[in-house]
Amino acid sequence: MVKKIEAIIRQEKLEVVKDNLEKIGCNGLTVSEVKGRGEQLGIIEKYRGTEYKVDLIPKIKLEIVTTDDEVDNIAETIRNSAFTGKMGDGKIFISNVEEVIRIRTGEKGIDAI
Repeated sequence: MVKKIEAIIRQEKLEVVKDNLEKIGCNGLTVSEVKGRGEQLGIIEKYRGTEYKVDLIPKIKLEIVTTDDEVDNIAETIRNSAFTGKMGDGKIFISNVEEVIRIRTGEKGIDAI
């Protein structure tokens, strides 16, 4: 079966996550800049003595499509690489993919990954 891993991580962790994924042979990924919030409902920042509530925090979203055999290793690599131990480290979502089709060749399923 084919799985999709979506991970929301801190911006400053992108390079270390990418490097560590490459070390385990995971080269195909999509990276998007996103904004969101979790349990903390944003943060309070001070600028020139005035407090501002920033309720949508800039994050990075990684998307990786892989096989069942690789999903645990990839998810663990992301988790270990993105970990700071502080609130806002992010989340990893894993879901089933019904079909994959490579546009250039028409290959389907695992052959298209």
